[in-house]
This record gives sequence, structure tokens and C-alpha cells, in this order.
Amino acid sequence: MTTNTVDLVDYDEVLEKFDPVMGLEVHVELHTNTKMFCGCPTTFGGEPNTQVCPTCLGLPGALPVVNKIGVESAIRIGLALNCEIAEWCRFARKNYFYPDQPKNFQTSQYDEPIAFNGYLDVELDDGEIFRVEIERAHMEEDTGKSLHVGGADGRIHGADYSLLDYNRAGVPLIEIVTKTIEGTGERAPEVARAYVTALRDLLRALDVSDVRMDQGSMRCDVNLSLMPKGATVFGTRSETKNVNSLRSVERAVRYEMSRHAGVLLSGGSVVQETRHFDESDGSTRSGRLKETSEDYRYFPEPDLVPVAPSREWVEELRGTLPELPWQMRNRVQKEWNLSDAELRDLVNAGALDLIAATVKAGAPSGEARSWWVAYLTQQANTQGVDLADLAITPAQVARVIALVAAGDLTNKLARQVVDGVLAGEGEPDAVVESRGLKVVSDDGALLAAIDEALAAQPDVADKIRDGKVAAAGAIVGAVMKTTKGQADAKRVRELIIQRCS
Repeated sequence: MTTNTVDLVDYDEVLEKFDPVMGLEVHVELHTNTKMFCGCPTTFGGEPNTQVCPTCLGLPGALPVVNKIGVESAIRIGLALNCEIAEWCRFARKNYFYPDQPKNFQTSQYDEPIAFNGYLDVELDDGEIFRVEIERAHMEEDTGKSLHVGGADGRIHGADYSLLDYNRAGVPLIEIVTKTIEGTGERAPEVARAYVTALRDLLRALDVSDVRMDQGSMRCDVNLSLMPKGATVFGTRSETKNVNSLRSVERAVRYEMSRHAGVLLSGGSVVQETRHFDESDGSTRSGRLKETSEDYRYFPEPDLVPVAPSREWVEELRGTLPELPWQMRNRVQKEWNLSDAELRDLVNAGALDLIAATVKAGAPSGEARSWWVAYLTQQANTQGVDLADLAITPAQVARVIALVAAGDLTNKLARQVVDGVLAGEGEPDAVVESRGLKVVSDDGALLAAIDEALAAQPDVADKIRDGKVAAAGAIVGAVMKTTKGQADAKRVRELIIQRCS
């Protein structure tokens, strides 16, 4: 029987008969200016094979040099994850053949990582805290990238040929590996998503990576196995590689639980293999048999000296840690007077950190919250993206709020400015200028438009003069139409009353 054609088992039945066991490996590209072992730039999206040199291409005689900022970032990540920091560690060669790994080995760390034995407490949807223990966080380099041309889905199967881009080869990576995660039961998919979400928020707060899962700068390998109820020996695991969204992490765990159960209940054996996640339907498919650590033939990297961070340096780096996400949440809950439910809703919507950053950029918390949970959430839903992936920054939202507060924009015009920023038209002030959206604040221009509207509607003017000020709304509407919505309606109403008094 092949594991690709097995019938899936209903999720509730899986939970009746098995306990899930997980392990999550998250790879994070650091946003250093240069690669881990050479001076090549790490800019995303460069022309293929233009950000390479003899070292990252693995040419004979080229020698690596460790990126100091990469080491600092690894230590800071380890500290934030409550890890012990090694007093002495070294790099190793992980030997395997991939076409996009130019050296035919990866410079990584194996049994001597820079950070180990930590934990991360993550909050689930109902507020429950689940502790995920960290095995290690180690330094390594990324591989290149293969582009398969001619196939239907961009994969190697069915492609006519493949192209290799080595720009990414050598980009600094931190791999964060959990210890075995047990006891999650039906919440295993939720725990996996919550952990990767918390880790992404932490790394963003540390400012060590842009954690763009859609661009591959953060990706998760999901290891999963099932144990029959009452068993004490772990089952055979599968590893779903390079899952690149929070939702997909959750879906991959759920699918693999149902697939494993289908194999086991039909009398088959789960194959230890790597699998690929299909975003279109949430399924996985077989990739290749999974090696063990012995297959990689690790041995110490002879061209790099060991890394021995002094305790003074480690404590100095500890002092650079920013306010961490859970600390920030406790603070803003008190400052903004949020209930536990309100705070949880903002966190689950992916809005809290964005609101906090907007407030830090100078906006009042009420206005910042209103923008992110209302109009911007609508735009994210329309585009089918996470709120954090919208093409607008908290600083830009804060600037729009400031323009409204200064009277340069109405709320309606402000939404047009935001639309322009989302469309890639530039900074808020540039959008205001290019679209001609600034509020008409010249009383002379407003009075001219008011007089024109009063002359066109003399009966309305008479009602206003007779004290029926509610009739002023018709004149306000006419003026707003004349000024294309760029007048301050409150100021227009004041001038109308003055004109008719």
C-alpha cells in the first residue's frame, strides 16, 4: 500500500484511538546585511546568481568567515527562548546532495548548538497557556533555490528542466527545534499554530528577521506521529517540509493525523519520509525517504574556529532584549483598559502588535485600534491575506491618523489615502498630494461654495433663516459634492449657520 492513496480517518475517530506526538522545526532567515560565511549581500529578490562569490558557491580554496551579527542574533534568540547559551560550540558539516546546495554539504551545528534547553509559553485561543520546550536553536546556512520550468504546478514532477539560483545559498539561518510535544490531544493542530505564531511575534520583536513566511524567511517543518491509546513507544514520524503559513501549519498537522490513522488502521506501516504540503487542498504528498542523523555523516567543520561567547558578552546581549510580546500584552491591557476577551480577540486577529506599533509611532490607542480592527481588517479579508501582510506599516497608519487630527484629511479622505498606500502609490503624504485629497480649509473657498448652494436651493435657505437648522444638511451635502468630499463637514455647517443668521 502506498501512503499517498490511503483513506483519511475522521478526526474524532483519530482522537478516540491515538495520541498525537509532534516536533516542530522552524527555520528563520536572519536579516543581516551579508551572508553567514562571506560578504555577499542578502537582499531578497535580486537577479539570479548575482549575489554570489567563491565561498558561497563552494569553489575550491575559498574559506568561510563567521558573521558576527549572525552569532549575536542567535544568542539573543536563545536568551529570549529561555535557553542556556553554550560557553563553547562549533560548526559541523552536514553532508547530503541537493542540487541547490553548491558545496554538497551544509555548514550547520549538530550536537554542539549555541543555544539549548529552553521553552516558550504560548497562549491558545481560549487563553490557556501551553509550554513548548525547546531542544536547541542552532546556526546554519540556507541553500540555494530551484526553479522547475514547464510543469503544471512549479514542482519538479512533470517539469521540462530546472534552473538554479544560488543567491540564497549561505544566507544566515537559525533553526529552532522543539523537544517532543505530547499531551496536546485534539488541540495538537491549534498548539502547532499557536507556537509558530508566538515564535514569529517573538522574532519580530527581536528585529532579527522579517519573518515573512510568504517569502520563505520563516518556514516550519512539521514532524508528526501517532501512538495507539495506552502505548508508551512513539510511532514512526513523517516530516512535512517548508510549511509557509500559520494556517497551513495547523492544516498540515490535522491532515497528517488523519493520514497516519488511515495507514495504521488499515494494517499498514507509516513510512519515515519527508512530505510536501499542498496549499490548494491542505493535503500532503510523499517527497523522499527521511534520513537519520547518521546518514548525514556530521563531522566538525575544519575551516571554522569554535565559537566561545564570553559570559560578559552574553549578559551584554541580554541587556539588548526589547519588551517581549507577552510583556507588551500585559502592559497594553492595563493601559488600554482591555478585558481578557478583548485582548484575546485582538491577538487572535493579529492586530494587537500592529496597534501597539501604531501607538508607538505617535497615534492615540483608540484611533489606532479603530483603523486596524475595522477598515484594515476589511481590506485584509478582501485581499485574502493576514493583517500583518497588508502593504501598509504601523508608521504609515499613524501618519494618516495624524493628518486627520491636524484637519488635513476627513475620515472618508483618509480611507482613500490608505487605499493609495495599499496600492503601492507611496507614503501617505505622497498619496494626498498625487490624488489631491487634502481638505479644503480656506473659508473663502468654502463660503463661495456655500453661497452657490444657497442660491440653487432658496427654499432650503429660507428654512435655515427661519431657525430650522436641520435643513442645513442639504446645503452641507451640496458643498461636499462641489468640493469632491474634501471639505470639513463640521466647518461647512458652522459657516452655513453663520451665513443664514
